[in-house]
Amino acid sequence: MTIATNLENIRSRMAEAALRVGRNPSAVHLVAVTKTFPVDDILAAWDSGQRDFGENRPEEGAQKISEVTVRLSAESEKPIWHMIGHIQRRKAPLVVEHFDMVHSIDRLAVAQKLNKLAVEAGRELPVLLECNVSGETSKYGYQAAGWENAPALRERLYAEVTAVLALPGLRLEGLMTMAPIVDDAEAVRPIFASLRALRDAFREHFPGVTLPHLSMGMTDDFEVAVEEGATLVRVGRAIFGSYRRQRILSTN
Repeated sequence: MTIATNLENIRSRMAEAALRVGRNPSAVHLVAVTKTFPVDDILAAWDSGQRDFGENRPEEGAQKISEVTVRLSAESEKPIWHMIGHIQRRKAPLVVEHFDMVHSIDRLAVAQKLNKLAVEAGRELPVLLECNVSGETSKYGYQAAGWENAPALRERLYAEVTAVLALPGLRLEGLMTMAPIVDDAEAVRPIFASLRALRDAFREHFPGVTLPHLSMGMTDDFEVAVEEGATLVRVGRAIFGSYRRQRILSTN
């Protein structure tokens, strides 16, 4: 299967999932996750109409973005780059310099650092808050498991949102989560539903704050995520293959 064929298949499945629940397929955007994959694969996806790309590591992402920028210099349209991985404060300069959107704000300290750099750069950086609604200890994100029945936890989350909304260099556009890896995608539907409900609770608590985006769903569960309201799905393996296969192909 080629990258072009894989993209066509994923887009079709996304559209079908949206239509099953009465959503407009155009409201859901595919972010092609390119971590560990070479620039040639990114350009193959670009040639197949893919425009949004996600990277997990600032250094790797910055190098690829620079090379892709050079190789697409004659194009009138440019890729949209999403930082979807954990951010260390010392890596924040790379994020502000190279990325168009950040999905993974998981603590106020990194939000404040990104804000300072964005203000200095004269830009407003779109961001999402990463929320750990599954409760997995291995996951980053604001702790939000069981928020529905925990008033004190909700108040802490409201306080964090209040603080981020006050940062002039950031524009809060929604929430992100990572679901557990399971054999049956239906098992993670409650995780996606919980994130959507948390977004709705924030909207009610902060009138005028729309939070249009929900970043949720990956290769094994993106259709369920779309059915539960995802506007951004992050897919890598189903487009480019596994990390192991990519390494084998690149060394032969």
